[in-house]
Amino acid sequence: MLIAQMSDLHVTAPGTAPATDYDTNARLAAAVAHLNAMTPRPDLLLITGDLVNGPKPGEYEALSALLEPLAVPFRVVAGNHDDREELRRCFSGTGWMPTEGAFIHYAVEEFPVRILVLDSVVPGQAVGGLCADRLSWLAERLAEQPGRPTVLALHHPPFDTGLAFLDTLRCREGAEELGRLVRSNPNVKAVLCGHTHRQTAVAWNGAHGYVAPSIAYQIALDLAPEPPYRWTEEPSALALHLFRPDGAVVTHLSVIGGYPAREFSRKARNS
Repeated sequence: MLIAQMSDLHVTAPGTAPATDYDTNARLAAAVAHLNAMTPRPDLLLITGDLVNGPKPGEYEALSALLEPLAVPFRVVAGNHDDREELRRCFSGTGWMPTEGAFIHYAVEEFPVRILVLDSVVPGQAVGGLCADRLSWLAERLAEQPGRPTVLALHHPPFDTGLAFLDTLRCREGAEELGRLVRSNPNVKAVLCGHTHRQTAVAWNGAHGYVAPSIAYQIALDLAPEPPYRWTEEPSALALHLFRPDGAVVTHLSVIGGYPAREFSRKARNS
């Protein structure tokens, strides 16, 4: 199974822009076209949070219009810039968005790999968390199908990435318990996150931990202990996660933009 992952779209209402002055709506439109042109197309797209930039009026309407051309099925995860009720309203007709409950949790069952979507949002805060109720929901879902390959998707990484400032904003509450659940359920093959606007991969409690880059803009790579908070001109990108029959997970980065493939010359092939 091939799962595409986009994250941190930061869609704005028409005529507005986020603090970086990037046209994030145009970047999402380019990402959708990029995904639609892939051969083979992914089986599913996961969007791991911060679908909009506010939330502010008009943003979810803009998001819906931008996602309408998608040629692959998709699922969404709540991020700290999202509003739960607006998220429910935006995707109320899909059949997969839960219509009630304190959190936006749900299971994606119709593919070879099972996906459990977790809500790590703490309202009003950039930092994430998983309370006892959220962890209980996850434990119950994992107990239902202990032998089936499973992915966990949440916005806030539950692990450190080495990006010091951003690591202060990760999922703190419940992260250790989540790690124990992953470790005790070896069928959990991957934990897919967003939030940091920077690609990061880590082996975490026996699973493939991965943070996707942002569609909107990237945060500068700086591994200093107290780095400045800076964004960079690096291009948008999405991740492609290949779940192999032997249980391995292989992740590729697909950069969005004009980077055409060219044939090697015969001389280059023989060198």
